[in-house]
Amino acid sequence: MNQATTIFTIQKLLLSLLIFLLFWSCQQNTTDEGAEQTSSEPSGQPNFVIIFADDLGYGDLGVYGHPTIKTPHLDQMAREGQKWTNFYVGASVCTPSRAALLTGRLPVRNGMSSNKSRVLFPNSLHGLPEGEITLAEQLKKAGYATAAIGKWHLGHREQYLPTNNGFDLYFGIPYSNDMDRVTDKNYWEFADSIPTDYYNVPLMRNTEIIERPADQNTITKRYTEEAIGFIKEHKEEPFFVYLAHNLPHIPLFASEEFLGKSERGLYGDVVEEIDHGVGQILATLKEQGLAENTIVVFTSDNGPWLSFKTHGGSAGLLRAGKGTTWEGGMREPCIFWAPDRIKPAVITGLGTTMDLFTTFSTMAGVAIPDDRVMDGVDLTATLFHKEPSPREAVLYYRGPELYAVRLGDYKAHYFTQGEYGMFGGKEAHATPVLYNLSVDPSEQYDVAEQHPEIIEQINAYVKEHRSNLVVGEDQLADRE
Repeated sequence: MNQATTIFTIQKLLLSLLIFLLFWSCQQNTTDEGAEQTSSEPSGQPNFVIIFADDLGYGDLGVYGHPTIKTPHLDQMAREGQKWTNFYVGASVCTPSRAALLTGRLPVRNGMSSNKSRVLFPNSLHGLPEGEITLAEQLKKAGYATAAIGKWHLGHREQYLPTNNGFDLYFGIPYSNDMDRVTDKNYWEFADSIPTDYYNVPLMRNTEIIERPADQNTITKRYTEEAIGFIKEHKEEPFFVYLAHNLPHIPLFASEEFLGKSERGLYGDVVEEIDHGVGQILATLKEQGLAENTIVVFTSDNGPWLSFKTHGGSAGLLRAGKGTTWEGGMREPCIFWAPDRIKPAVITGLGTTMDLFTTFSTMAGVAIPDDRVMDGVDLTATLFHKEPSPREAVLYYRGPELYAVRLGDYKAHYFTQGEYGMFGGKEAHATPVLYNLSVDPSEQYDVAEQHPEIIEQINAYVKEHRSNLVVGEDQLADRE
């Protein structure tokens, strides 16, 4: 073999080796990508934990821009998971908002919204209709252990309580913490040092009252402990924990460990204690080896109660607050977390609390009810693969009336009204007021004249929505 032949042979061998290495590398990359794709979805049935604050504003967390309220655990939760910036509730007040989350349906469909009584009261006669399917009842079909901890506010009579709506356990107060008030004093006479017995709110376990008045100074701490205990007890089976804090709704209470510690005053103390509880729950999930297969979501029922000034929260750059269909009333902070499962990101697509019913049902392998109109969409692909959110629109109801609609970036107001008269009475708009929320989240600049085609599109969407809308019988108006 001459020298030229030898060199040629060596070159052929080197070329073959190079081709083999390139092929092997591609195969490894494909395998790795496939493994990553597979690992991004929970194996088997994931656990679910919903932590639902009360009257927390869009701007009340550090990760959403608050300058003095320190929320390190929620901030870390957002870094490790997904922070959603366009996430909405089903109503701007307590009762209908909670009904929307737990049923995956607009409250107008089941009568859990009303012009006569915006929420349920201790003398209300009704509650969530028996025919509604709650998220707990849905997950029970797949063998989940279920717990409702905290504020319920979907009916305090026994047939309406959590234990008759799919929950194995209930520990909490049946309605808002400012109800059953037994003092004639003006709130501001005692606001910064509130006697717990000024509010005769009952604390319940299942269907029994175990403490009255509830000691609200320690209630946030006890809710967290109850949630942790349930998680540990049911760690060998799929579980669903619905932890609905009754704070920072007024009156404000914090335990001794947090009282007076926040730069934001009592309101900040309350939020920082809730944040601490979130940290304890996430730590428990990690310690028990459950974090990777547990979906945790943190959000709130509606915006801040601005009329209570420093005892209410902040909607940040959003307009108005609780009780309104302006952005500050219905857009909420929302964080999803499941290490190595949910892809860390800031999600600017649309989402709502009603989507939790559909999304969790899909993850648990439970069929979506087909005997009723459902208003949730499945966010699984966004959570696990960072695909665009499938939600295209948000409907803003005040009671049983449609006040506004968001379609994509644009929001049209057919009616506007302030919080309980705080910012003016109801005003109808013959030509809807139109805002581009991507460039004007504060709803300051009406662009209706420049975009009549957008209004036409939204009007067409409203027409389609109303074509299958049956308004449910009012469940909130009747009282003793």
